[in-house]
Amino acid sequence: MSQNNILILMSGSIACYKVCTLISKLVQNNFNVKVVMSTSAQKFVGTTTIEGLSQNPVHTDTFEPGQAMEHIHLARWAHLILVAPATANTINKMKQGVGDDLISTLFLAHDFTKPFLIAPAMNTKMYLHPATQNSITELKKMGVEILEAASGVLACGEVGYGRLLEPELLYKEIVQRLPESNSPAVANAQKKTTRKSLKVLITSGGTQEPIDDVRFISNSSTGKTAATLADQFVSAGFDVSYLCAESAARPVLCCTTHTFVTYKDLDQALEAQLKNNYDVIVHAAAVSDYSVSQPQGGKISSDAESLEIQLRKNPKIINKIKQLSPKSVLVGFKLTSKNSDAEIKEKVNKLFTQAQCDYVVHNDWSRVHTHHHTFNLYTEHSVKNDLSLFDLSFDLSDAFLRKENL
Repeated sequence: MSQNNILILMSGSIACYKVCTLISKLVQNNFNVKVVMSTSAQKFVGTTTIEGLSQNPVHTDTFEPGQAMEHIHLARWAHLILVAPATANTINKMKQGVGDDLISTLFLAHDFTKPFLIAPAMNTKMYLHPATQNSITELKKMGVEILEAASGVLACGEVGYGRLLEPELLYKEIVQRLPESNSPAVANAQKKTTRKSLKVLITSGGTQEPIDDVRFISNSSTGKTAATLADQFVSAGFDVSYLCAESAARPVLCCTTHTFVTYKDLDQALEAQLKNNYDVIVHAAAVSDYSVSQPQGGKISSDAESLEIQLRKNPKIINKIKQLSPKSVLVGFKLTSKNSDAEIKEKVNKLFTQAQCDYVVHNDWSRVHTHHHTFNLYTEHSVKNDLSLFDLSFDLSDAFLRKENL
């Protein structure tokens, strides 16, 4: 059986050192590796090092004598192409279709019949800049796969998104996308590394129930918690859909977004989304318990000294999620205010008994606006024993990976 041909495109970042480790691991596992380096990448790692690790000549110049057609030949040769590290400059040039060096020209020569992966590496502000995030979104639409940057300590000393994935993770991402038939090494590695890309639906923000054409009843939900969770799930490699109120906070990282305004909007949108067989549903939206029975057209006059509004109770949306998507892991949220421990336990228990939640996240209004906003994560077993799995601001995506082995 033939070797798998991996083409790595290196742009200029301190994270080039990680790619050296990746190249070494690929070669040790019987992959055939060729590398293209930008001028900037050569400032961080020498071509001699890369040639020694890859056991192949390094390509650096579109117009190198005798290699004028390398942007075509290399694109055809590769079974998979990985841009790592991918700087903001490289990502934004690719989105614009600029072909002013060998790396960007290779992207223009790509026919999308084989995997093209991009592993970003840059400062957090550069990664979260609207231009970069827009480019990532557009590249995904083209068929490029983005290996979302990790969060951690960056070379500049800051902590945040933009860190290149570790070599072991990059290796696993490569292996997962190659056909098993090409190489026994790939088949063996895939058995060890393949993990299903879990689909996650997150609801966020508060519904608005109209009183007249310009007034409505709502709540104080901002959607910030759900937006943060969405970023954590995307960063962990999950396929995330974000169903949010129009006024809710949005995730920084790229994911599919749908919006709602009223209880009815959310009810209909959620029912439609549940046909997509999500593995995990995080229902963090603050849903109105009541709607106005008969909203008035136009604008109610402000001359009256008092105004009576009749409300009707809305059915609990969370109670039908498991009915429509029984195989999904369901996470419910319960916000309390000035309740005793016994009352909190009763309210949390209702989400297990009536909505069949797998997890319940509880927080109290008194801590929402403090510097130590505490969340308590419960299972049905833990709440019966007055214990929470977590009592902190947590990374819920990591909690699922460790507790459920999904």
